[in-house]
Amino acid sequence: MATKKFDVFQCHKDGFVEILAGAECDQMACCGEPMTLLEEQTADSTTEKHVPIIEDVPEGTKVTVGSVPHPMLDKHYIMAIELIDGDMLYRKYLKPGDAPEAVFPVKVQNPIAREICNIHGLWRG
Repeated sequence: MATKKFDVFQCHKDGFVEILAGAECDQMACCGEPMTLLEEQTADSTTEKHVPIIEDVPEGTKVTVGSVPHPMLDKHYIMAIELIDGDMLYRKYLKPGDAPEAVFPVKVQNPIAREICNIHGLWRG
């Protein structure tokens, strides 16, 4: 299987592992077990909102998870928010109790935002 830059694989023991450069591998593994490639989801169909929203703010670029705030509970929370612009990737790690948002001190030309929910996986906006 060929991986692409910024592919995200899930380790079922340790959480998430991100591949930063493409590679030719027979199988991606971690902790002695195969990992699962997470597919980017882009459309919310439930009351829990996951699609990241990008906006320009005076401090840079703000990414908010969901049109209504995503829960940030011990059992269900956003693990990380990413902002991608070409070959540049900016990431903020979150924990339960944090606000489901990140402000990155950069202005970007062609932004892509992603977030990783500990239950519902990888989302792109």
